[in-house]
Amino acid sequence: MSVKQNAQVVILKKLINRVLINKKKSSLIMEEMKKEYAIKSANVNNSIMTLSGGNQQKVIIARWIATNPAILMCDEPTRGIDVGAKEEVYAIIREIAKKGIGIIMVSSELPELLSLCDRIIVMHEGKKTGELLQCDATEEGIMKLAADVG
Repeated sequence: MSVKQNAQVVILKKLINRVLINKKKSSLIMEEMKKEYAIKSANVNNSIMTLSGGNQQKVIIARWIATNPAILMCDEPTRGIDVGAKEEVYAIIREIAKKGIGIIMVSSELPELLSLCDRIIVMHEGKKTGELLQCDATEEGIMKLAADVG
């Protein structure tokens, strides 16, 4: 699908006027998304696959935030994207949290968890092995709980 279709697929109800999509409203929403999430796309009607991994991820985040969720689940939100794009995604996640949206994050990147999470729940073989507050969390402590040694 195109960048625009990907960004708006979950909010089609907001764009439909009787049975047709309101193209003007759709374009306005897409421009707002591009601005708010710093999505770099020369043409939003091109395939999302033409975007960098970081911009693809920002489109997906924008798509779900457009539904006004109470909670956003991010599963490996920065896997496969470059360092600069990671920082942009981190900034977006922080802004989302400031707006009062709860975020559940699954990540294998410990620095990511330590910098973004208020609370870290560690699991090993499908079972909770520990819970750490950000102020008490360290990479070593997380790894010890993840290895379930003890």
